[in-house]
Amino acid sequence: MKRAIHGSLLAISLGALAIGSAFADVDSHHPVKDSYITTKVKAELAKDKGTSARHIHVTTKNGIVMLDGTVESQAEKEMAEKDAKKIDGVAGVHNGLVVQ
Repeated sequence: MKRAIHGSLLAISLGALAIGSAFADVDSHHPVKDSYITTKVKAELAKDKGTSARHIHVTTKNGIVMLDGTVESQAEKEMAEKDAKKIDGVAGVHNGLVVQ
């Protein structure tokens, strides 16, 4: 019985540790994961009425956000870059958007 209780407590402790680690990237003392940055940039672009997020492809590597795709104006291109730079953990933005 004691082994079952100890095993359960160990499993709960490990689970709590794993959950805590999953959210560590949002703590300012830990580096932000590229996947988190990409998700946040996509959300920011979708939220911004000045950008057409469905035509903008976002990737992140080592904190550098790459924006690719097409936009309708130079203003939209600049807004997309500005939106990406707002996100915590972004080290830089490579704006490869093409105005059509």
